[in-house]
Amino acid sequence: MTDRLRTGIDVLDRKLDGGIPAGSIVALSASPASQAELFLYELTATRGTLWLSLNRTGEAVRDSIENTPAETGDPTVRHISGEAPLDNAGKLVSALPETSNLIVDPLDVLESQEPPSRFRSFMNDLQNHIFNTNSMAILHCLEGRSTPPLRDTTEHFADVIFHLETNINGDEVENRLSIPKFRGGRAPSDTIKLELIDQVSIDTSRDIA
Repeated sequence: MTDRLRTGIDVLDRKLDGGIPAGSIVALSASPASQAELFLYELTATRGTLWLSLNRTGEAVRDSIENTPAETGDPTVRHISGEAPLDNAGKLVSALPETSNLIVDPLDVLESQEPPSRFRSFMNDLQNHIFNTNSMAILHCLEGRSTPPLRDTTEHFADVIFHLETNINGDEVENRLSIPKFRGGRAPSDTIKLELIDQVSIDTSRDIA
């Protein structure tokens, strides 16, 4: 059986038969107005993590990780700026060590680069390196008012897709996680109701474990 890498969320890992298969690319799709970043913060506690920030400065990301009540690790945070983000990101990815986490936050900046062939080349190199190092890549894909033109390409490359849907019902904010794609195993057929306050936890008001 393929080695599994924990997500840091125990009940979710049990539903995934121990976690995500090593060597996988995971696309975390969520609204920019959601608490999806809690997934990324908790993931840093599972193993060594390289965090590539395409929007916020490295200092801002480190402050957020240090100030969250969730259990976290000590990730290496790199802010990617300039006119060649794909090249800069590719150089950092190529140095990722064995059995690590890679977080790209958000991927939208890279998906918008021209020509599209450069993004596809980046994703092929990423896939090869993540597989060869038995690591896990988490691509934070924002579902905002506009969707990058290469989002379909991202989802095709992804081995696993986590889709977080956030709805406001009356006075309640409801978060549900679905896993429509799981190339390395059996995808759960039901959605998972989450409580995203100061950490990621499973809403046990119904039996989902």
